[in-house]
Amino acid sequence: MRDITIQLQINSEKCLYEQIYEHIRQEIREGKLFTGERLPSTRSLADYLQVARSTVEYAYDQLLSEGYIEARPYRGYFVCAEADLANMTDMNASSPRFLPEKEEKPMTWVADFSPHAIEMSEFPFGVWKRITKNILNDGNQELFAQGEAQGDLTLRQTICRYLHSSRGVNCRPEQIIIGAGNDYLILLLEKILNGMRTIAMENPTYTRAYRIFQSMGYEMKQVSVDQGGLRVRELEETDADLVYVMPSHQYPTGAVMPISRRNELLKWASLGQNRFLIEDDYDSEFRYKGKPIPSLQSSDSAGKVIYLGTFSKAIAPAIRVSYMVLPDSLLEKYWANCSFYSCTVSRIDQRILDEFIRDGYFERYLNKMRKIYRGKHALVLELLKPFEKQFMISGDNAGLHLVLTAKNGCSEKELLEKAAAVGVRVYGMSDSFVEQGNKKPSVLLGFGGLQPNELTEGIKRLRGVWLKD
Repeated sequence: MRDITIQLQINSEKCLYEQIYEHIRQEIREGKLFTGERLPSTRSLADYLQVARSTVEYAYDQLLSEGYIEARPYRGYFVCAEADLANMTDMNASSPRFLPEKEEKPMTWVADFSPHAIEMSEFPFGVWKRITKNILNDGNQELFAQGEAQGDLTLRQTICRYLHSSRGVNCRPEQIIIGAGNDYLILLLEKILNGMRTIAMENPTYTRAYRIFQSMGYEMKQVSVDQGGLRVRELEETDADLVYVMPSHQYPTGAVMPISRRNELLKWASLGQNRFLIEDDYDSEFRYKGKPIPSLQSSDSAGKVIYLGTFSKAIAPAIRVSYMVLPDSLLEKYWANCSFYSCTVSRIDQRILDEFIRDGYFERYLNKMRKIYRGKHALVLELLKPFEKQFMISGDNAGLHLVLTAKNGCSEKELLEKAAAVGVRVYGMSDSFVEQGNKKPSVLLGFGGLQPNELTEGIKRLRGVWLKD
């Protein structure tokens, strides 16, 4: 039940009950009052409109008699289902806006190789539920009060320890800012930097981040990538003072930046007082060959790396908890210019995540998911062996997707269309280019969200339409 706002005209030729009746009838006809929705009681509506209760009763009686509403004993008045049918037959051609839009039937895919999907069937819902219940049952009244702008200290301490042990990040809790997704943190970073700047981004790149920076008025520069990631020599030819880079697993190519290239990048940043590197370490937890590669920030001795991370891939996209580690020089600017911005993550969610990590559940879950993803990764590589003569397979060292580049003359558009014709959805590399580049016919095959039988069937179908005899 909700209040109904009615503008009554005291001097109108229509009496008050008639105005109430016509307003409610029109709301029902236009779909603004839904089938089964409860109307305010005659007493409450009369008090709200400052009219006699009998005036509202007259209006309701008329609506009852015409079948727009129904009275349910001891419960009140409700919008009738038949009112929608009357609405459909009573409309004329002059009111096309009331006609429901025709919904297209969504495509049903045998396999959707989304590079962003993750496995959720093994998520410890019981643990998460128990932590949530315990937190709410313990009478933690402070969780409903305004928290710290950077996020609760306990969670920042936990993230600090986690980052140091897993990614080699060197930081203190006061350098960490928690936010609801990387989008918010990038917007906040623009305020910290305080002014338009020139930013270089890899091409191809994570286009969502590109659009955010572009929308904030940044001058955009594109730098091509090779098997080692961003080309530093090409970067040196630009006048950029910021670089957005994904060194541990470049999206979408999957390239891992070697230590020599990282040192070149850090040297470039150290040559300018206002130069900074934004390291997006979005899915660094999943690596299948060799030892884990430390973050770029772990090698930064000059305070030039702004580190961005998220739990969206490692836990669940809906968690919406990301973090940013600021170098000390920018931390001072944050406190001077942006410390009045409130944290965008609920304190309850922060406490749940804190206990989930601190009590060891996150590490156990992450180890389980690494094993599952490693198995899927191996299965996909095995299934793709027949493709090796006609496709180049890359990006297979880390992350949750592979890149297939056609060598048999097929265009990217043909690959996507042929796959869709057999019920398989794949994703073109060209969508990640922000300017013209060397757009070889490449597609992304994400395996994180698919089950082994779906992977097997999907690649079997791709084999039938992609491989030439």
